[in-house]
Amino acid sequence: MKTVSLALALAVLVVPHLQAQEVPAVPPASAAEKPAEKPAEKKSPPVSAGPEGFSLQNESGDFRVQIRGYTHFDGRFFPGDDGGLATDAFLLRRVRPIVQGSLGKYFEFNFTPDFGGGVAVVQDAWFDFKPSPKLRVRVGKFKSPVGLERLQSSPALHFVERAFPTAIVPNRDVGIQLHGELAGGVVAYQAAVVDGATDGASVDTDVNDGKDVAGRLILSPFKRGSSALRELGFGISGTQGQQAGALPAYRSPGQISVVTAAAGVTADGTRKRYSPQLLFYAGPFGLLAEYARSESEVKKADGSHATFEAKAWQATATVALTGDKAAYAGVRPRKLFDPAKGQWGALELVARVDGLEVSPASVNAGLIDATRSVRKIRAWAAGLNWSLTRNVKQVVNFEHASFTGGATDGRDRESENVVFIRTQFSF
Repeated sequence: MKTVSLALALAVLVVPHLQAQEVPAVPPASAAEKPAEKPAEKKSPPVSAGPEGFSLQNESGDFRVQIRGYTHFDGRFFPGDDGGLATDAFLLRRVRPIVQGSLGKYFEFNFTPDFGGGVAVVQDAWFDFKPSPKLRVRVGKFKSPVGLERLQSSPALHFVERAFPTAIVPNRDVGIQLHGELAGGVVAYQAAVVDGATDGASVDTDVNDGKDVAGRLILSPFKRGSSALRELGFGISGTQGQQAGALPAYRSPGQISVVTAAAGVTADGTRKRYSPQLLFYAGPFGLLAEYARSESEVKKADGSHATFEAKAWQATATVALTGDKAAYAGVRPRKLFDPAKGQWGALELVARVDGLEVSPASVNAGLIDATRSVRKIRAWAAGLNWSLTRNVKQVVNFEHASFTGGATDGRDRESENVVFIRTQFSF
């Protein structure tokens, strides 16, 4: 009994002492030892203005309206135009205010009218549902997902006028599109069902029941790394559908009609297009190349059927002369124009070769007007782009195009030389 009493006494004295050693008391921290409080998250201002336009949004940024726009004031001059086929002119090529934004976390919109040339049209009017970067759903009027240079934003163009493949693919169309990016942007896709615009044209109101299926797949295998090939991309795109109606009229670099369908020839059946593409930008250098082919079943004036085929290609190279970075989205000058600081913006040298050809079978079948249409075009161009700021750009291009056929006497049409100038304001 004495042993038990002695053990209990020792437990009462020792256990609290052991507990105190196992869990020592922590002295109060001094002010210098207190963990630093996390800085408050920086919130976007409800109203802002900058190079990307003017915006108004709520505290979370889920509801936002952004006002942007751009204007292209162009000049076209045709030295050596002895035949008087073209007119030297100044023109407002594009005047496009843009209203875009979001209506909650999962919804975006864009409305872009155009008043260029004194004609009011709706270029874009679409609504996006975006549950994930991997899947977005777009409805409305938008660029058909086919041409590489066609999908490039107009303010980012390397030349005043796009190359010939853009004449072979559709412009804007009305319909529904699924699009998104997979594997962190390594794969980008677009798939759409649209009314079906003719080559180089847009659709606002459909005039037949036929619809086009359009798609595009771009692979950028090095996009997730830090390799110099990070901005290397390969793509393939195309359309297919049943269409009826007028055939396209292709134009020269100076926007003069050079290929016109023969009287009574109209689309009547399957139309398909395909276009392999490549783009690469690294440091001051850039390369953009694409090929496009368009084939349409047509009906002639005598009721017989044939196939109209045309193909086009281009390769464009750019180099930023002032150490700036070339990009598909356009050069953003590191040093904005400020003569007082010895800063002059960014200079970009650009060069391009391109061509367009109507297939010999289409010519022999009498599908084009031989007295008004060329069979082949080969062109080259060079220019200098001066980005004073992200919002002001001055462009000077020269382009030479030679033609096979197209003269009323059956000979080759006179070559075309064009000097383009452009003053661009964007915000």
